[in-house]
Amino acid sequence: MLSIKRNISSVFKILLIIGFGYFFWLMLKITLEYIPLKTDVSFLMIKQTEVRERQEYLYFFYTHVYTSIFVLLSGFLAIIRKDFGVRSFHKKAGKIYIFLILFLAAPSGIYMGVFANGGIYSKISFVILGSLWWFSTFKAFQLARQKKFKEHKQWMWRSFALTISAITLRMWKVIIVYLFHPNPMDVYQIIAWMGWIPNIILIEYLITKKYI
Repeated sequence: MLSIKRNISSVFKILLIIGFGYFFWLMLKITLEYIPLKTDVSFLMIKQTEVRERQEYLYFFYTHVYTSIFVLLSGFLAIIRKDFGVRSFHKKAGKIYIFLILFLAAPSGIYMGVFANGGIYSKISFVILGSLWWFSTFKAFQLARQKKFKEHKQWMWRSFALTISAITLRMWKVIIVYLFHPNPMDVYQIIAWMGWIPNIILIEYLITKKYI
């Protein structure tokens, strides 16, 4: 039974590396669309009301976009740590990851969630996502300071499951549009929840079964 769990854990981590590498590249390409600063490209094309009427919106938007790509990378390096020979990066990457989320990425994400497309249901989802993201990261930080490293690792996995919602949200969008061709706003309401809830369910299952 122990060997089966180890094999499942190893397969999961290998798939995570392969999948992360591919989707990180896609996310990087999206980020580069906003360099130099532009207000009429990609996602901002459908947020012109906020761009025109809320001066602070772009500050929060760019903060979220520019920090999130580094959150993805540092979180990945921190989470796989010694298992794949990058133990020396774990502590430094973890500090960067935690700092960026607590002070920049999560607060800006919560703000953006208040103005999310798709109506009240989407707004609620993104605000909850941002709040859980902040809390799980803070909890991981707190447990590390208390040297409760087993619990710290579990909360880091929870935090990272929410981090990659930026990726899974886009995956679900492609799948749902391809299969069902729904109204764009209906899609947004669905992926607002599908982007992160299955991630948390999967991570909780793996933690419960002691696969990670």
